[in-house]
Amino acid sequence: MVHPDVVVIGAGVVGAACAEALSAEGLRVLVLDRGAPASGTTAAGEGNVLVSDKEPGPELELAKLSRRRWPALLAGLREELGKAIAEAEWDPKGGLVVATTEDAVGPLAAFARAQRTAGVQADEIGTEQAAHLEPHLTKNITAAVHYPEDAQLQPVLAATTLLAAVRGRGGEVRSGVTATGIVRDRAGAIAGVRVDSGVIACGAVVNACGPWSGEFSARAGAPIAVLPRRGMVLVTAPLPHTVAHKVYDADYVGAVASGEADLQTSTVVESTRAGTVLIGSSRQRVGFDDTVQVTVLRELARKALALFPILEDVQIMRAYGGFRPYAPDHLPVIGQDPRVPGLWHATGHEGAGIGLAAGTGLLLADLFAGRKSVVDAFPFRVDRPAVVEEVLT
Repeated sequence: MVHPDVVVIGAGVVGAACAEALSAEGLRVLVLDRGAPASGTTAAGEGNVLVSDKEPGPELELAKLSRRRWPALLAGLREELGKAIAEAEWDPKGGLVVATTEDAVGPLAAFARAQRTAGVQADEIGTEQAAHLEPHLTKNITAAVHYPEDAQLQPVLAATTLLAAVRGRGGEVRSGVTATGIVRDRAGAIAGVRVDSGVIACGAVVNACGPWSGEFSARAGAPIAVLPRRGMVLVTAPLPHTVAHKVYDADYVGAVASGEADLQTSTVVESTRAGTVLIGSSRQRVGFDDTVQVTVLRELARKALALFPILEDVQIMRAYGGFRPYAPDHLPVIGQDPRVPGLWHATGHEGAGIGLAAGTGLLLADLFAGRKSVVDAFPFRVDRPAVVEEVLT
């Protein structure tokens, strides 16, 4: 292709969403990934598109935007690319958050009230109605909130659909290419990206490297504090019509918001279109150590059985883990780096990247085009203390 206008580094779902949105602006986009597209963090995701786990604030606003955008974006790409290519298994299944102790009833209700003030549909329901929604759910629940807006998609299919749109508009996706740094012009602005085979000239670079974003940002001379945070998931044998929604214990919200390095687990159970049941979730800051820890898997299984006793005799087919890009203040990093003109970041989404990707792409495109963004971009800015000063300390 002719020299690209923008090089997006990272072909996961966030990088793919940014590349799609930029190509929709008429820009020539090249996407690079040192592995295969969607083979890193995206491949290890459950495909959650959630509003239920975010307290009122900037991330929830981005989540609401993304939840609105995903179905419209996928529908538009089906028209553009054809149904055979643009299939991401979109499933607006809804979510169910339950309390299993008396102490959790008040906080769960308060969280739901706060979300309703922010425009989220959070329906407090009785235990009988919860049992109607999920007949196999344990009888030992004390409260429940139904979130009809929660959804799920297949993350690898979503990413490859977005990348197919980039290619269809004249862009390019290259696998097996490692970006090792940037090249600047005399004014200090981006002039190209350095790869293992030489230099690719371009006018802008988007750092969408996920958990490896901190590493690339340092190579680019503009370090940001984005660290890996590992999560594990169990996958059962097919068990059709057993779990209808994404179901999780109320303590999941606290685990998402925590910055503790030690292992944290909370119960999350949901089905895929193929009928398998996904069981999570864990969070642990262990660097890039990918050792499978049986104690973590055992804890996930134990907590899942407490919510769905029917899973007791179901065979586990496999377990997998992935590294999520964690920012110290739990907010994504989206926007241009003021230290290096032409260097942009779209990272730090931790476990919410799949759900937030569609909104992130739109936000980045708005900022790139210099127009007013649909959501306030200021909280996600690159030069906020938690992202920049954290690197220096």
